[in-house]
Amino acid sequence: MKKKIIFWLNAGITQFAIAYYLQKNFDCDLYAVIDITNRPKPFFQNQQLVNFKKIWFLHDNINFDKAPNLEYLKNFEIRNDIKLWTLLLNDRIFNQYNEIYHFNEKEMLSIITQECDLFEDILDHVQPDFFITEETALRHHHLFYLLCRSRKIQTLMLNHANFQSFCYISQERHKFDNLDSFQGDSKNSRSFSDLKKLLKEKPLVKHLLEFNETQRSSKDKINAGLEFLSSPNTNLENNYYYFGRNKFKVLNYEISEILKKRSRQKFIDENLLKTFDTDEKFIFFPLHQEPERSLLIAAPYFTNQIEIIRFIAKSIPIDYKLYVKEHPTQGPVRGWRDIEFYKNIMSIPNVRLLHPSLDSEKLIQSSSLVISIGGTTSFEAAFYEKPSMVFADLGYNVLSSVTKINSITELPTLILSSLKNSVSAVELDSYVRLLENNSFSYDYLEFELLYHKEFYHGGNLVDVEIPEEKMVSFLTKHKEKLEFLTSQYIKKIELFDKQEI
Repeated sequence: MKKKIIFWLNAGITQFAIAYYLQKNFDCDLYAVIDITNRPKPFFQNQQLVNFKKIWFLHDNINFDKAPNLEYLKNFEIRNDIKLWTLLLNDRIFNQYNEIYHFNEKEMLSIITQECDLFEDILDHVQPDFFITEETALRHHHLFYLLCRSRKIQTLMLNHANFQSFCYISQERHKFDNLDSFQGDSKNSRSFSDLKKLLKEKPLVKHLLEFNETQRSSKDKINAGLEFLSSPNTNLENNYYYFGRNKFKVLNYEISEILKKRSRQKFIDENLLKTFDTDEKFIFFPLHQEPERSLLIAAPYFTNQIEIIRFIAKSIPIDYKLYVKEHPTQGPVRGWRDIEFYKNIMSIPNVRLLHPSLDSEKLIQSSSLVISIGGTTSFEAAFYEKPSMVFADLGYNVLSSVTKINSITELPTLILSSLKNSVSAVELDSYVRLLENNSFSYDYLEFELLYHKEFYHGGNLVDVEIPEEKMVSFLTKHKEKLEFLTSQYIKKIELFDKQEI
């Protein structure tokens, strides 16, 4: 019997490419939920490359005059054990990150009522065996994922391992399937020195900075701006992500952001510390880029970073300082934060705010403890023999040197115990081997750059027309890497069939 597989498709080309090569190499029926803007929509309506049995365009199914249904939402929460306000209040379009349009409570509840109803209807109709998706970065995408998980639909999520160029496929983001604990194996264990060499082979932050530098070239920005100005902006009518985004407001906003970024950069360069005292005892807290999934979805109750910093500062021993470092990609990717944000941190007596250019490796090495909400720094700390703490539920939490924080009130006790923690090279090596054995080499960011350049003016504009012949050429050109990636999905499906997962 054919497997039924449903995809979540958006502006990212990767999932469509997987569907294209999957149907050529695996007997299955394919379906798709499509979350895109209006100009690429005709491509998905008319394309002959992937034989989807049925597709649903997300934004065609949202009627903005429809009233919310609280009774339905209440029952939905109970049926599926999904907390809808947690998702709504952390939606980057519904909260403070959206400076162009402000949604009211009725609008938010109306939208999520219709999304929940649509998603349940889709899954009732398809009854899929598998859900194939990239990492769920946005609230509505994550809601569909949670509903699939609630219904025990096997999920195949492509994860960037945040280690070298490794990726793996699992049911949860940044967690291997069926790994709640593990034991280190001392046989042929690598030393900390050997492990650090592996960590440095392709540093994630450096890779992200290079990615964003390439993505944001002046030529691509100019071409994207010209196409935006010359094309119709129909998304205002049916896509709530574009509410209020007429061309005048968008241009005004972009100019304002450029000016703010310059002013904030000046403040950062003049006021954030560019050196630190290596003899001072300190705990290191790296800021997260905002808005970002690692906060809004992975750590939904710990999203206010100033509050978190204050809580940590109140909880550390009297002879310690808290060193806070701005994320190096915050400016290039999102624009630097409001100056008041930095002033609030700088006003805390036992906190030192560090410049984003400071070397995080040196900070980790000199620190006594690393605390992050849900970033890779807490994982990297283990390579430098430093204990760490995290607020999010991540795969590397199985390391005994990593302490998971479940409640703010636990901080004083957990910080004291974590400061006494040690890191085992044997245990870390076992986790790295597990990562190596369960991953495959695939440069996720490199492929993203390729399709951004081919279709989206370097990632600066996604509301573009997509000619089918252009897609055919792209899929053919990158056939080898895409067939390899698809083969990893087939292997994973076969493991599920053998009930090995």
